[in-house]
Amino acid sequence: MRRKVFITGISGFAGSHLAEYLVSRGNCDIIGTYLSKDSLDNLARVKDAISLVKVNLTNEEKVFDLIESLRPDFIFHLAALPSTADSFKIPAPTIENNVVAELNLLSAIKDSNLLNTKILIVSSAEIYGLVKKEDLPIDEETKLMPTSPYAVSKITQDFLGLQYCLSYNLKIIRVRPFNHIGPRQSPNFVVADFAKDISEIEKGKRKPILHVGNLESKRDFTDVRDMVRAYTIALEKGKFGEVYNIGSGVSYRISDILRKLILLSKAKITILSDKSLFRPIDNPELVCDASKFKRLTNWKPEIRLSTTLKDTLDYWRSIV
Repeated sequence: MRRKVFITGISGFAGSHLAEYLVSRGNCDIIGTYLSKDSLDNLARVKDAISLVKVNLTNEEKVFDLIESLRPDFIFHLAALPSTADSFKIPAPTIENNVVAELNLLSAIKDSNLLNTKILIVSSAEIYGLVKKEDLPIDEETKLMPTSPYAVSKITQDFLGLQYCLSYNLKIIRVRPFNHIGPRQSPNFVVADFAKDISEIEKGKRKPILHVGNLESKRDFTDVRDMVRAYTIALEKGKFGEVYNIGSGVSYRISDILRKLILLSKAKITILSDKSLFRPIDNPELVCDASKFKRLTNWKPEIRLSTTLKDTLDYWRSIV
């Protein structure tokens, strides 16, 4: 039996990879929302196999009408303003967009009495924030110490999902993904930014100098294609009301990631530290304890970091 799958933010970084993965499985009808026409380039490989709806999820009436008409079997809620760095510049829009969009979605599901619809709420490892070294790696019981407006918005999304599960018996599963990277990610994120800059240097579009922010932070990186596979497994096997960390369990210093990318290039590049690129506060290290999720599902990352970095660099080489 074919199922109807609804993906909010389908044209985004993770959303487009999720759409490709689900299309490859061939057992569902996929409908997704988008905001920007430019973002549809991300869906070039699957555009003929999916249905698209342009809608602003902060519009309560339009969200209700959409959910009532679609009545999906599965929902992946990915749509959000995703940048931690940008959230310091636009805190109010970040929090308002991310919270109101999810509130409208969950209210529409409740009001449409879709009690059998399974819903994945995608939170973020950023909600853990400043974690003491003795508390690493981070499991689901780690204290939340948010250090950005974005993190606050994701805590709210996370707990709204829990509240609607407890209050209205909606079939909600929450995940807290750690950093995921790969082709199509916005240059607002560090690995994509490095890859874009290196590609432009290779083509002579900029001087062979990289201005960088804090390179000492350590992050847990997973290929986006492994991450969206985990999202699908979480929705299929996760327990309602539960939350699961998803990540590789290995952290890398940002300086090491930059070095690996530069080694993939023949360009001679100078690195210069730029204090203006530093955030007001930065979490020293985020590394995932995904044992709860792995025990339940047997999921593990399959794509090597070296492959992810090469694919990301090649993606930017193809478009700059």
